Amino acid sequence: MALSTSGLVALVAFYVVTLATGIWASWKAKKLKSRKPSEVAMVGNRKMGFCLGLFTATATWVGGAYINGTAEIVYLPSRGLVWVQAPAGFALSLLIGGLFFVNPMRSKKYVTMMDPLQETYGNVMASLMFIPSLIGDIFWFAAILASLGATMQVILDIHGILVIIISACTVIIYTLLGGLYSVAYTDVIQLVFITVSLWVCIPFALMNPATKSISYTAGHNVFQASWIGKMEVQYLGRWLDDFLYLVLGSIPWQIYFQRVLSASSPNEGRLISYFSGLGCFIMAIPSVVIGAVAASTDWNQTAYGLPSPNDRGESALILPLVLYHLCPTYVALGGLGALAAAVMSSGDSALLSAGTLFAHNIYRKVFRKHASEEEVLWAMRMSMVIFGMTSAGLAFHSHSIYDLWFLSGELVYALLFPQLCCVLFIRNTNTYGSAAGFFLGLLLRLLAGEPALNIPPVIHYPGCSLVDGVYVQLFPFKLFTMLVSLLTIVSVSHLSAFLFKANVLPRRWDVCKIVRADRVVISLPQRRKRVSSNKNILEVPSHREVRPTRARAFLAVAPIWWNALPQETRAMRDLTSFCKAQSDPLLCRSS
Repeated sequence: MALSTSGLVALVAFYVVTLATGIWASWKAKKLKSRKPSEVAMVGNRKMGFCLGLFTATATWVGGAYINGTAEIVYLPSRGLVWVQAPAGFALSLLIGGLFFVNPMRSKKYVTMMDPLQETYGNVMASLMFIPSLIGDIFWFAAILASLGATMQVILDIHGILVIIISACTVIIYTLLGGLYSVAYTDVIQLVFITVSLWVCIPFALMNPATKSISYTAGHNVFQASWIGKMEVQYLGRWLDDFLYLVLGSIPWQIYFQRVLSASSPNEGRLISYFSGLGCFIMAIPSVVIGAVAASTDWNQTAYGLPSPNDRGESALILPLVLYHLCPTYVALGGLGALAAAVMSSGDSALLSAGTLFAHNIYRKVFRKHASEEEVLWAMRMSMVIFGMTSAGLAFHSHSIYDLWFLSGELVYALLFPQLCCVLFIRNTNTYGSAAGFFLGLLLRLLAGEPALNIPPVIHYPGCSLVDGVYVQLFPFKLFTMLVSLLTIVSVSHLSAFLFKANVLPRRWDVCKIVRADRVVISLPQRRKRVSSNKNILEVPSHREVRPTRARAFLAVAPIWWNALPQETRAMRDLTSFCKAQSDPLLCRSS
């Protein structure tokens, strides 16, 4: 093809500039003085400026799957604009996140989204909840790599596998070198390039002789059905289910919290969330126009010819096809760079998210609790290499860009969103409720089936029908699954706490330790606990008995301190009364 040589040169040049920017940002990040280098890589030492945070938050969501998928849905005769939910869904999601989730997370200086879950529900549940988050990030990266591979195959006539490998390697290199700062600074360049390039392409595509007026085709069936689309009543439940899944399911992602947690204050984090939502909505406009142009084009007048992209099953490639066949060469090159930039801006975020969760919440808090900062950084880098290679392998087998992208958040929505809501806003939930909600939600989601993975449904919700040999669930089962999981967490938590506190179930069965005794227990040998049952005096062990180790010195000090307390204080039976009797407020606060 005519663009092959020049396009390849432009693509390589763009990759070189991006890689150089990432390396420069990593050098700048290393100059920051911090006692915790891992936090510099993960949350930018919590000193990310507003403008830089806004650019990187917006670029994170405006990925290759977002741009390509939006144009594809507008173009499809069976869908149309009314089925384009991602722009409004992401914008509303970022608004809700800023209103309710940023302040409790940023004010407590969490490093990852998983921190409050791990504090409340323990390491076992945190490890289980890490799995859907990891799957979501890997699917996200795979989806955008697949979109870029498909684009280059159409425009440059280069095999998609080669492009996927080169793109994945570039992203992996600069992300593991500089962490969040490399990702943020490259996002600035990428977002500017995306904005300029796509908007420049639109006038040329609109004025092409093969294209009818999109305002006319919006209300008339010319070459295909109107690109506005239509909503049939029986699909309203499915539309609402998908939309709420985008709005609520886009919140519990580390790629989102990584941006707001890196802000210098909770207020700044909220502003970043609000304005990035607006930016995501605006950045969808070029893709919507390009999809409308494709639906208004007589493809027989172009070099593409007939049948149309939809009839050939190439609707997922509609955006690069419009660039190649309806725009001049130099303009198409700019659009090509925009797509490459979109892939990198989201790919590096997904990669950093997965690596951060693994290194901070799994490696440091589960496997190596005394790991050094340097060891944690290397764990993050190695995990990013493994996760990046996995995503590239999945991208080789992607058949539908939009489906792969849409699928990436379903497990996060059904399993993680209820858990995060409970731990932040609902008091007294515990590990038993968390486990019950997690496994019940997972079971319900799997039993509902998944056409993209050829999993037939076991549960046929109301309205389930067989369309072209595939079962389609018209009932809002995603929302139903999420709500059932939420109610299960709350109800099982309160039930288990009641059963143990009321001694209906023996305390020894409380393996998760949700009920803690409110009495002070000093671990001394049984024979030394009391000398006088009336005065509650402890016997002080001899020097020889506590000499072998420093840790055992507490056996001698604790009885001395206890015996020095007034008799009425030693006679108190619960911790609350004991604390109130102390003159030192620090003791009461720490207890």
